[in-house]
Amino acid sequence: GAGGAATDNRPIAAEILALRHERAQLLGYPDFASYKLEPEMAGAPANVEALLMQVWAPAKARAEADAARLAQMLHEDGVNGALEPWDWRFYAERRRKAEHDLDEAAVKPYLTLDAMIGAVFDTAQRLFGLEFRPFDAPLWSPDVRAWEITRNGRQMAVFLGDYFARPSKRSGAWCSSLQQQHGIGAGQRPIVVNVCNFTPPETAGAPCYLSWDDAHTLFHEFGHALHHILSDVAWPSISGTSVARDFVELPSQLFEHWLEQPEVLDRHARHAETGTPLPAALRDRILAARNADQGFATTEYLESALVDLAFHRGPPPSDPMARQAGLLAELGAPAAIPMRHATPHFAHVFSGDGYSAGYYSYMWSEVMDADAFDAFLETGDAFDPETARKLERWILSKGDSLPADELWLKFRERKPGVHALLRGRGLLADAS
Repeated sequence: GAGGAATDNRPIAAEILALRHERAQLLGYPDFASYKLEPEMAGAPANVEALLMQVWAPAKARAEADAARLAQMLHEDGVNGALEPWDWRFYAERRRKAEHDLDEAAVKPYLTLDAMIGAVFDTAQRLFGLEFRPFDAPLWSPDVRAWEITRNGRQMAVFLGDYFARPSKRSGAWCSSLQQQHGIGAGQRPIVVNVCNFTPPETAGAPCYLSWDDAHTLFHEFGHALHHILSDVAWPSISGTSVARDFVELPSQLFEHWLEQPEVLDRHARHAETGTPLPAALRDRILAARNADQGFATTEYLESALVDLAFHRGPPPSDPMARQAGLLAELGAPAAIPMRHATPHFAHVFSGDGYSAGYYSYMWSEVMDADAFDAFLETGDAFDPETARKLERWILSKGDSLPADELWLKFRERKPGVHALLRGRGLLADAS
């Protein structure tokens, strides 16, 4: 760009790709994607591409239908010409307000932190028989809370919740274990911590109000915690969440589904002052709003995932930007939807090896979490005890003691399918 060579990192991207290719070839692989994906659940680049393309077609169709509607709004405003990326955000937001306006302020009184922790623990109790007892312990901040988790009188874990933002804290939300489960000698039970950055109440003792997204985060991170809490393996190196990157988000994303169950919301989402349950109409609006603009969200994500994969398959591109443009043209990517992460700032792929040839793994995990939750729904009971036992036995307790695809097959008795994901994102043609 006009910024000059000093700030142009495109040659660095090309160099990184060339060096990765060279390393993979030195190690006996045809290309970097083949090397990187071998230990993952996907196993090979072709499997990743096949999965992403199954979602690409319906996502693109939905995005094109949305584009037509937004272009109509643009032209009704007297603007001639094509729908541009910057128009999309503006009109999609206007459309969302018209069709799904969710007043966060109306929802928040029903979503206090204490009520949502109650929902998390109640869900874990109903599914896995876990019991939670708070206790006092000298921890790194007075905000941090501690619980002992038991089942049938046996200690399972200690769980710590560090929920509030404070000045010295890294942003975001994550799950860590301070002590891993293992079965060496007398064995060891885990100590697990969920860290979040919720806004603390202005006065001590007042309730902390969460947004709908915050409540999802709470369930997500506790899903990771369950992978530690229920772990039952011999060796610490394969315990808990020490699994393939495209498998690790399955327990966390799966647990989020229970937040959206009407029986959980009716029981726990109660008004902080009056104690009345979340009105059904408001609950239905929240659940409907999830799929607003899913065509855009899914398409921009898949563009980035497919470009990441293309960069690492076959000979490395001397001009990554040209390779990116070529692939998006081949895909017929909608002009008004640029990649979520354009190459010069695609930190997931270029700041380290973490998500290089691995950006697809969010979608891979989501296909599985949607399909896994369907295993419960197919029984007619989101808390079906037999399905919960299978989930614990084959996924949550096993860590990395068997290959992820084998664990999945034992739990689901077939390969993961994309149908549940497409239905959940509102991308099935008949769900328009």
